[in-house]
Amino acid sequence: MLVAAAVCPCPPLLVPEVAAGAAPELDGARAACADALGVLAAARPGRLVVVGPAGESAPCPYPEGSRGSFRGFGVDVGVRLGASPADQAAARRELPSSLAVAAWLLERTGWADVPVEGLGVPESLPPERCAEAGAGLAGRDERVALLVMGDASACRTLKAPGYLDERAAGFDAQVARALAAADGEALKALDAALARELKAGGRAAWQVLAGAAEGAGLSGALLYDDAPYGVGYLVAAWS
Repeated sequence: MLVAAAVCPCPPLLVPEVAAGAAPELDGARAACADALGVLAAARPGRLVVVGPAGESAPCPYPEGSRGSFRGFGVDVGVRLGASPADQAAARRELPSSLAVAAWLLERTGWADVPVEGLGVPESLPPERCAEAGAGLAGRDERVALLVMGDASACRTLKAPGYLDERAAGFDAQVARALAAADGEALKALDAALARELKAGGRAAWQVLAGAAEGAGLSGALLYDDAPYGVGYLVAAWS
């Protein structure tokens, strides 16, 4: 059963080495992510599952010990998901960027000695399949926590990666309201086609959360809501 969840953005610029110290505008997001992870730790879960967008054709599990890096962003920084060493199969499959950022956040906050695993979710996964995957995750342990990675729209300003789209602010506000209220039904109702047009990579991961949270009776708090670089970044905690 799901006992807590944290929702965080996943830009590699959260990692100071990637940002080369030049992204102070993300200090607030980093602090909020740390606070959200504190909520997860306080829930004393028996298992933590990290969920984030990935370039897979189907949901792809990443066992504890899976490794990732930010070498593709020009820095020699490696991370590992959880404390246990990976088996050979895990060692051959590198974490996608979203889960690598999650692993960095967990290392940075000194995450407790709890089993950790990852799930990479295709950004194109239909909402109903996202919810089914979430329900499956919630049944993995008597006390499951989720760390859900994903960015909102990338179309908030003229200089945004997706240029300015007048629909972006409204879409992001809809997501923010749902996260603040721990409203899984509102997350399930997000328009997948619109999310794709607005380059909102977190849509599928949020809908996995919605499926996992069904019947859990959690309450929510929105800890951060801003759009540096024209990309919507949201941090929330459900407990």
